[in-house]
Amino acid sequence: MKVETHLPLGKVDPGIRPSDRPLAVDRVPEDARLVEELGYDGLVLTETKEDPFVVLAMAAASTERIRLTTGVAIAFPRSPTVTAMTAWTLQRGSRGRFVLGLGTQVKGHIERRYGLRWSAPGPWMEEYVRAVRAVWETWQNRTPLDFHGRHYHLTLMNPLFDPGPIEYPHIPIHLAAVNPYMARVAGRVADGVRPHPICTRRYLEEVLSPAVADGAREAGRSPSQIEMVASPLIATGPDTEAVARAVRDVRARISFYASTRTYRRVFDLHGWGEVAERLSVLSREQRWDEMEPLVTDEMVETIAVVGAYDEIASKVRDRYLGVCTGVEFSIPVEGPDDAERLADMVRTIGQASGSAS
Repeated sequence: MKVETHLPLGKVDPGIRPSDRPLAVDRVPEDARLVEELGYDGLVLTETKEDPFVVLAMAAASTERIRLTTGVAIAFPRSPTVTAMTAWTLQRGSRGRFVLGLGTQVKGHIERRYGLRWSAPGPWMEEYVRAVRAVWETWQNRTPLDFHGRHYHLTLMNPLFDPGPIEYPHIPIHLAAVNPYMARVAGRVADGVRPHPICTRRYLEEVLSPAVADGAREAGRSPSQIEMVASPLIATGPDTEAVARAVRDVRARISFYASTRTYRRVFDLHGWGEVAERLSVLSREQRWDEMEPLVTDEMVETIAVVGAYDEIASKVRDRYLGVCTGVEFSIPVEGPDDAERLADMVRTIGQASGSAS
């Protein structure tokens, strides 16, 4: 289970984010109920080993209050009309609690995993969001479907395939972003931004937030309308030994991200460009064992939030207070003691909202 907490700081959402193993799908209804009981504001699922829409539909049926977010689903392999229908159905089923989080994926996955032709992702995503909203507009307000762009031409909506208006027609759209162009797109057309876990506070403040604000102003919107939901790397545990193990895992993740050119801007900003370039070479040569030692303690502490259970919630709150409207966070819940501890962490992070609003 993973938690998303919305700051200035404002809300707390738990998300389910399987990484090294598939999600226990049969436990989703029970886990989602636990999320509500612990005081979270929502549940988040990333598209990795499961279809996030299916899992969140299960969570919707067993909860009443929490919001349900795909954080994120991959947009381009799905037609905008297909995504519009799935989101519309989830919004109806959850009674207005669904958030559509979308991401682009990188070129290799789009071409070699999904079998699509690659195109510049920023303009493509902006058109995609507008196309989804055009379909929703047709269903809700009976506006004839007449959308035209570079990638999509949508003009047909027969009554048989038109679900019609719903009680909660506004479905927030969040976009994953790691570069300023996509952040600017989000400022123009989306309701929220979900920065990549590699994004540091400094990168958020100096690069992404200004880009979001520029995009919002271009669209005649206030930047304050756009949520910024962090999904940090967390290294925590009940004691020093457990934290050290978590740090080793985080160090490995950072070495992988640093080797990917898509994330190079973050490392360049902090003066780690040479390290990132070396990691790229080692990755191409598949010299995995030599990569982790190049990630310094400074890099770990700057990118990840590190601390024992008794301090991690405060560190998360302090890291993102004032720059984000939300943050994902969680610890494993193996029993009643863990559940109580996690509920306390949620309250600690959520307390910031009271002082900021």
